[in-house]
Amino acid sequence: MAQSVPPPYRRITDEIRRRIDSGQLPPGARVPSTRRITQEWGVAMATATKVLTALRQEGLVRAVPGVGTVVAEPSSPRSSAGAAAPRERRPRATDRGLSRESVVHAGVRVADTEGLRALSMRRVAAEFGVSSMALYRHVAGKDALVLLMADAAFGEIELPEPAPEGWRARMEAGARLQWELYRRHPWLAHYLSLTRPQPMPRAMALIEWTMARVTGIDPVTLIHMAITLLNHVLGTAAGFEDDLEAEQETGMDQDQWMASMEPVFEGILTSGAYPMYAGVSGVDDDVVNLESLFEFGLARLLDGMATLIERQGRDAGGAG
Repeated sequence: MAQSVPPPYRRITDEIRRRIDSGQLPPGARVPSTRRITQEWGVAMATATKVLTALRQEGLVRAVPGVGTVVAEPSSPRSSAGAAAPRERRPRATDRGLSRESVVHAGVRVADTEGLRALSMRRVAAEFGVSSMALYRHVAGKDALVLLMADAAFGEIELPEPAPEGWRARMEAGARLQWELYRRHPWLAHYLSLTRPQPMPRAMALIEWTMARVTGIDPVTLIHMAITLLNHVLGTAAGFEDDLEAEQETGMDQDQWMASMEPVFEGILTSGAYPMYAGVSGVDDDVVNLESLFEFGLARLLDGMATLIERQGRDAGGAG
């Protein structure tokens, strides 16, 4: 009976694993990028991406921004399978350099550079050279840590003084403060939820400040305006984290990825079936990006809200 031949991605994965196990690729060494895999093994980019994904799922590699995909440090076995993490305890004298604040700052650094999916108690503990158990004396667990990280991030915002007086200038300023915050912390927009909001007074204070100059609007409409604006900023800024994770998974930055897709898109655009897309094929490659989407959407939202506010004012005047 003939043996089944493993798919190409599995054979390449096995070979790279062999290099890791033999020490040919020691911890911290770069593993072949997706581009290198396509060249060395003559496979498609999708297959190369699948190889790195499989290695990452096995815990053999991890992505390091600015470096690429490297061999991960060997993980130590857990003391007991399925053991629940202890609740917060009083810090001990042996926890040098550890505090709630330092753990939160380390978590922010990891999430900023590697993405929220890469964040774990073990990964943050590695920043201090301690076991993950040491962190539980300062934070209750990963969920509590991320909430503290988000609150700390919003604490960075400095509200302009003097504040803009007009409602439109105030809403625009509040949206831009959020946008710059999510640019600095790409993971934050993904973490925040409109349907299951977390109790974060600092974030709530920013929204209150943003809407403070809107008058003559009933409370239900006002909160809809606030959340609609928030949703635009969050939804657009989520692309920052998406792009960071995609670069880590593929080993290609946005420009490299677009270059690899160019022949495919060229065939689609020249087919004549998509005239809207074909209409921008002759302009700059970067004519549509996260920044342009944010600016365009913000202006159109504020235009629409101006119409709403004016109509509410006319209705109120007529009722009087």
